[in-house]
Amino acid sequence: MASNFLYSSRDNKFILKEWLDTAKVLSFPRYSECYDLNDIDPIVDQALKVAKEIVAPTDDDGETVGVKLVDGQVIVPPSYHTVFKFLQEKGWGMHDPNEEGNMPSLIRTVVGEYFHGSNASFSPYIKLGSGSANLIVHFARKEDKEKFLPNMYSGKWAGTMCLTETSAGTDVGDSLTKAFPTNDPHIYNIKGTKCFITGGDHNLTENIIHLVLARIEGAAQGTKGLSLFIVPKLWVNDDGSFEPNDVTTVAIEHKMGLKGSATAMLGFGEEGNCRGILLGNGPDERGFAEGMAQMFVLMNEARHETGLAAIAAAQVAYNNAVEYAKIRVQGRPYTNPEGPRVRIIEHEDIRRMLLNQKATLEAMRALIYTNVYYQELANFSLDEQERKMAKRRMEVLNPLAKAYCSDMAWPLISDAIQVYGGYGFMEDYPMAKLARDSKIYTLWEGTNYIQSKDLVGRKWSMDKGKVFKEWLAEVSAYIQDNQGTPGLEEEFAELSEANTSYDEIYAIMNEYFVKNLKIVPFYSTRVLHATAMLYCGKLIIEQAIVAQRKISELGEDHHDYVFYQGKILSAKYYIKNVVPMINSIRDIIKKADTSAVEMPEEAF
Repeated sequence: MASNFLYSSRDNKFILKEWLDTAKVLSFPRYSECYDLNDIDPIVDQALKVAKEIVAPTDDDGETVGVKLVDGQVIVPPSYHTVFKFLQEKGWGMHDPNEEGNMPSLIRTVVGEYFHGSNASFSPYIKLGSGSANLIVHFARKEDKEKFLPNMYSGKWAGTMCLTETSAGTDVGDSLTKAFPTNDPHIYNIKGTKCFITGGDHNLTENIIHLVLARIEGAAQGTKGLSLFIVPKLWVNDDGSFEPNDVTTVAIEHKMGLKGSATAMLGFGEEGNCRGILLGNGPDERGFAEGMAQMFVLMNEARHETGLAAIAAAQVAYNNAVEYAKIRVQGRPYTNPEGPRVRIIEHEDIRRMLLNQKATLEAMRALIYTNVYYQELANFSLDEQERKMAKRRMEVLNPLAKAYCSDMAWPLISDAIQVYGGYGFMEDYPMAKLARDSKIYTLWEGTNYIQSKDLVGRKWSMDKGKVFKEWLAEVSAYIQDNQGTPGLEEEFAELSEANTSYDEIYAIMNEYFVKNLKIVPFYSTRVLHATAMLYCGKLIIEQAIVAQRKISELGEDHHDYVFYQGKILSAKYYIKNVVPMINSIRDIIKKADTSAVEMPEEAF
């Protein structure tokens, strides 16, 4: 295999130290005694070093060694054990988010980006452990927290989320897994089968703590009737000893990518002896339960993480494509066909594809980190109004961060393959694996169509539409207030036109909700893309303004001049080549074409 982890920390440092108000976040009591801006460089540099030297060398083992189901136990590559142990011992792995001195989420997101990029198959073993522990923090009884959390945070035990069934994928409400009461009101017998469970079984830890959605007898149908249970692979007695808990690994999935990540089908209660601990309360008098609301705490976190992983994969592809383009000699200049052969980075179309990758990646990274910034404000700001504002911004940005970033990763990696030419199709180079690994991100944590329905259905209507209108007004005001920015007049004009087009999209879609409801989901994915492109355009031009200021301060001789020049040109490209797609989406939506809806099934 030919994995090649190439990464730079420069854009991450720009975001944290020069663009976002990270100093404000670090001034919150949560962090002020332990962190300041001077800590960013050493932490980020060390994380990148660990990713390159410890994690990345294990990446190919996911495919060459793979995961195997042996006598009911999933075996992962031996190198994964070394990495898992190292990350846990050095503080890079699963962690207690409430522990004093815990790393700020803004900085930890950079760490996650590097680890996703260096071995995408390995990262879920860590991320799911932290995520499932977080649900136990939020919703479990004190005695259950004391029993499970220390061993999960230490890495002795792992965790999963178990939603999907063969007949209930995206439509989780059709789940058939049942929970039957026992003599203990907190403990239920669980019976059912879950599939596509990432990290569902492995030998990295001595136990795996599954969080399982199931329907208690008598609960309502659909998602409203689902409850959430702690279901250990091995039951944990009060004295800390284990006993079997009737959790069986039925099979592991044979996947297109992420082959080192064990995706399992699990059977619960095949012998009638699987016990689960109820999180929160049982169903109320209407049969409504708390499970989906609880699970969404983890799913929203996982959706953000999925967008981040998509960026990391596309960034590695781009970095490799740039390196290849600088050394591959092929063809002659279009303007001098009789001249000497040149490196392919000198060809215009190669430069277009490379800048398309660079600009879109920087725009998406700006989106992801802005969302994390709001998360920090929402959780730790001392200003109640600021916390409220940040939570409302996150509601809008979560589906964009997951769906837009993962949707774009696939065509961006396709551009990287194209830069390589025929060699991009060969397994000897990293592109094929990156493409295969990245596709799952559009499907994880609710397919991207679900994210688009969440945006136009739920987020547009939150608080009688005020949440989204506030967000849109903020974007519009920024564009209007900065129209005369020297050197970026054309770009702000493009953004202004796109903003007007988006206002039309918003108005038209709201009319369709009233007059032509069936057409709403037909356009929802394109609306999400338009929403993300408008916001990414706003964010990337903010960065360009910062870069312009730095250039004027530092001058052309400064070693960072080229970096800042690249930031400005990335913004210009994105706004002039990507953002205008919003105008096209508006024109398409105005036509109200329903041909796909009207097509007879037999004609497909």
